[in-house]
Amino acid sequence: MSYLKFDKNLLINLDQSLPKEILRTNKAGAYHCTTITGCNTRKQHGLLVIPIKEMDDENHVLLSSLDETVIQHGAPFNLGIHRYKGGVYSPNGHKYLREFNCDIVPKSIYRVGGVVLSKEKIFVSHENKILIRYTLLEAHSETTLQFQPFLAFRNANSLCTENDQLDTSYEETDKGVSFCLYPGYPRLYMQFNHQPEFVYEPHWYKGIEYIKDMARAENFSEDLWVPGYFRIPIKKGESIIFSAGTEPNKSRSLNSMFEKEIKERTSRTSFFNCLKNSAKQCYLKDGKKNYILAGYPWFKILAREMFISLPGTTLAINHREDYEKIMGTALEAYDKYMKTGKPDKTIKNIDLPDTSLWALWCLLQYFKFNGANDTIAKYGKNIEKLIDFVLEGKQENLYINEEGLLSTNGTERPVTWMDVTRMDGKPLLPRTGFVLEFNALWYNALMFGVTLFEESEQKPKNYEVWKATAAKLKDAFIKTFLNDYGYLYDYVDGNYNDLSVRPNMLIAAGCDFSPLDRGQRKRILDMVTRELLTPNGIRTLSPKSYGYNPFFVGNAEERINSYFNGPTRPWLSGFYTDAYLKVFGMSGVAFLRRMLIGYEDDLNRECIGSLSELYDGNPPYNGHGAISYAPNIGEVLRAINVLNSFEV
Repeated sequence: MSYLKFDKNLLINLDQSLPKEILRTNKAGAYHCTTITGCNTRKQHGLLVIPIKEMDDENHVLLSSLDETVIQHGAPFNLGIHRYKGGVYSPNGHKYLREFNCDIVPKSIYRVGGVVLSKEKIFVSHENKILIRYTLLEAHSETTLQFQPFLAFRNANSLCTENDQLDTSYEETDKGVSFCLYPGYPRLYMQFNHQPEFVYEPHWYKGIEYIKDMARAENFSEDLWVPGYFRIPIKKGESIIFSAGTEPNKSRSLNSMFEKEIKERTSRTSFFNCLKNSAKQCYLKDGKKNYILAGYPWFKILAREMFISLPGTTLAINHREDYEKIMGTALEAYDKYMKTGKPDKTIKNIDLPDTSLWALWCLLQYFKFNGANDTIAKYGKNIEKLIDFVLEGKQENLYINEEGLLSTNGTERPVTWMDVTRMDGKPLLPRTGFVLEFNALWYNALMFGVTLFEESEQKPKNYEVWKATAAKLKDAFIKTFLNDYGYLYDYVDGNYNDLSVRPNMLIAAGCDFSPLDRGQRKRILDMVTRELLTPNGIRTLSPKSYGYNPFFVGNAEERINSYFNGPTRPWLSGFYTDAYLKVFGMSGVAFLRRMLIGYEDDLNRECIGSLSELYDGNPPYNGHGAISYAPNIGEVLRAINVLNSFEV
């Protein structure tokens, strides 16, 4: 039985089926994304969406969709679906859907009279290529399939309008044709494993609407160019494979290519396997460089997000080699930044003041999985350089005082993970001065270094300074952040102490080396559990705090005002799990398991099999933002692993 399966009753009800999206990536930046009905609902949707480095740092939609038509006795039955002006859906192909499941690959079953047709989609690893296999399961008379490609050739964050600038010419290739609509784009090769008849009949389809963009008060209507259609007869039991990519295929290889890719897929037969698959979809390989992409469909490679998500998306699923490859790429970029002061062009925000602190937290997770000897051998020098970089005041916009406390200036540019910017370019939350999680992570890093090298014969040159700084910092942290109400100020700037109840205190309580004692951790956990914990993660602000705005809806300004003022973040569940076990030990395991399994419902809601970037802070806790977000996936996986290890 498929873990992610939807029946006819849900599929034909567009109110229920259109919010559910599917995502497949090639682990090189390209992706396929749409809804389970095949109706695109946002501008970033498409059958083939790829990065084009020669043009810019953005993704581009080449092939928006492919409408299939079943022809029997001369009568056409179009299986496609698009939304047009006025809320009109046409050609209503969803009414023929009988089943959709996503056990191994996305698979749709259509029934048209006596015809039963299956459609399976797969993205080829590390290639800009999608394959779709159509199998005729039942048919009582001669059947022909017709395929109508909707071409976009545009930036994934823009929209296309009818124009006369496109190149309408095409070239024939092995069992197919290729197009390149505009200069600078690669050719799009559309091929089959059977010889098709291609009928060139160009036409603009105008006023296609995207309801997700409409709800976000963004531009939502575009025109797409359809060059014509392919037609192929098909017999019962026979399969036709369609390929769309930026390089031509040998048509005879399509079947073996499809089968090879299927064998390499992780079956989505459990909560854990769904998240494991989503984790691997965030891997990105570019030549000899390896990264974690922060999320789909619009995020880039972001330093902080990569360090937060890396342990869970690799070590927690037994992919140590991938951790080492990705961390190797990241540390090489960070080493260059420390030497030259120039940020990396690929890993964004590597120059932010807390990036080195998150890198050290990430390396601490490696130590917990693999022990001191392996960690020193592999990363000892890197850990020493990262700690000393902060200790010696070399990190930009990060200052250390005589008590060991770190301060930063966050008034002009957001510098923490709560990094939303107002419409005027200023930080919505100007967290500045002594920032809570900066200092918690800094104490954690110092004590990690001290512990790691404690038994080593060759200690770092500043080892004793690390110990002394950590000792001072512990007292200064409590004096600076612990308030009379038993929780922690979010930041302290001069005489201003921010009393907002936010989850950053959870990071302080969850760190392996915390300046808080067990009683202080418990009081913080009680506050977080009472005011911030939801079934979909940890709220970014308590409902009792000023400015609470739990619903991430509306236009850009309304969403900005909400972003960190109430909606939840599942990735913080990792720190919640760490803190809870440190306070309650084995008696907390059952509660934490119930908390984490609560995310299982989300795998059937927005992006099926994955976790959204954020969820509303109040019921019904709808998901928003990026449809698949690496830190959420990684930290939930790490939390599951922590629980499993704790019980052994």
